[in-house]
Amino acid sequence: MNNQLLTLFAFLLLLGPVVSAQDVDVVIIEEEEEEERSFQLSGYVDAYFQNVFSDPNDETSGTTLGFPTSFTPENRGFNVGNVNLLAEKSLGKVGFVGQIGFGPRAIDANLGNDGDFGYYIPNLQQLYVTYAPSDAVTFTLGQFGTFVGYEVIDAPANANYSTSYLFSYGPFFHTGLKADFAITEGFGAMLGIFNNTDSRFNAPGYYYGAQLSAESGGLAAYLNFLYGTDAKDIVNDDDATTFQVDLTATYEVNDALMFGINASQKSTQNLVGDGSSIGDSDGFTGVALYSTIGISETFGLSLRGEYFQESVPEGITADGRSVTALTATGNFTVGDLRIMPEFRLDSGSDFGTTYSGGIIDFGGDDEDDSVASFILAAVYSF
Repeated sequence: MNNQLLTLFAFLLLLGPVVSAQDVDVVIIEEEEEEERSFQLSGYVDAYFQNVFSDPNDETSGTTLGFPTSFTPENRGFNVGNVNLLAEKSLGKVGFVGQIGFGPRAIDANLGNDGDFGYYIPNLQQLYVTYAPSDAVTFTLGQFGTFVGYEVIDAPANANYSTSYLFSYGPFFHTGLKADFAITEGFGAMLGIFNNTDSRFNAPGYYYGAQLSAESGGLAAYLNFLYGTDAKDIVNDDDATTFQVDLTATYEVNDALMFGINASQKSTQNLVGDGSSIGDSDGFTGVALYSTIGISETFGLSLRGEYFQESVPEGITADGRSVTALTATGNFTVGDLRIMPEFRLDSGSDFGTTYSGGIIDFGGDDEDDSVASFILAAVYSF
C-alpha cells in the first residue's frame, strides 16, 4: 500500500508542472491575442451630388459660381470625396496612428502641399506616435489633425457635409510635438510646437499652440491659441507673424438634442525691420452656431448658421468682405451608411463696395454676392 501511495504521489508531482506549464501557455496566448486586438483599421468613403441654383456661368466674368469653402467644388453634377483608411494601435504606454486618403477630398485636405499627387496616389492625413509615461501626460510626435475649430476633415465626424468658412480658412493639420495634460477630472491642457501650419516642412519659423479644456455634465469647452511665423505670409523677405484664438464648445441637452459654437479670430502682421506693422493679411473673424436634433433613431436634422468677415489691410478704406451662411442637413442612417440631403445659402455683403482682395469669392464679378445650392451626399463608414 505504501508503495502504491508513493507511486501516486510521484505521478502527481510529475503531472503538476505539466498542468502549470499549460496554464502559463494559455495565459500567454490570451495576452498576445489581447495585444493583437488593440490594432484597429477603420475608414470611410464619401460621394456627393450638388446643384448650385445660381447661374453657373456668370455673364460678366464667364466664371463658375460656387462656395469658396472646402471639399464641394462641383457646382452642377456628381463628384467623389475620398476613400480614407485609418490604422491605429496602442500597446501599454505607446501607440501610433497612420491615416491616408485617395481622392479629391484627400488632395484638398493637404492644401496642395508637396505637390499634386493625383487621385490615385495616397495623400497623408495623419502619421504620429504617442507615449504616455503616466495617466496624466501624453506626448504626440508627427503629423496630426489640428486642435483648432469645430469641424474636421473626416466627413463622418461632421454633422453637415459642406464645411464652414471657419474650418476652410483655419488650420487643417500640424507637424510637430505636443503634450496633453490631464490636470484634474474634467480639466486638461495642451502645449505644442509645430512647423508652418498645414505643412510637413518648416520655413522660415515655428508655430506654438496651446489649449485649455473643461468638461462638466453635458458641457465641453476648448479654448485654443496658435502663434507663429508662416512662409506664405512673408512680404519682401520680412517676417510675418500670425495669432489665432479659437473657442469651441458643445452642450448636450439630452440624447436627442445638442448645441455647439465655434468662434475664432485670426490676425497676420507683416513686420518690417524696425518692428512696426504694415498691415494685416489673410485675417478673419467668425462665429458659427450648430444644433443637432435627433428626430428618430434613423433620422436627425443638423443646422448651422455662420457669420464670417475677412480682415482689411491697413491703408484700405473699403470694408472687408463678409458672408452669412445658413445650412440645413438631414442625416438618414441605414446601417453604416449615412445619406445627407443638404440645403445651403451663403449671402455676402455688397461686394461692389468692399475690399476685393480677400478670401471670400463666389467666382463671379463683384455683384455676385449670394449662392444657394442643394447637396445630396452619402458617407459610408467601416
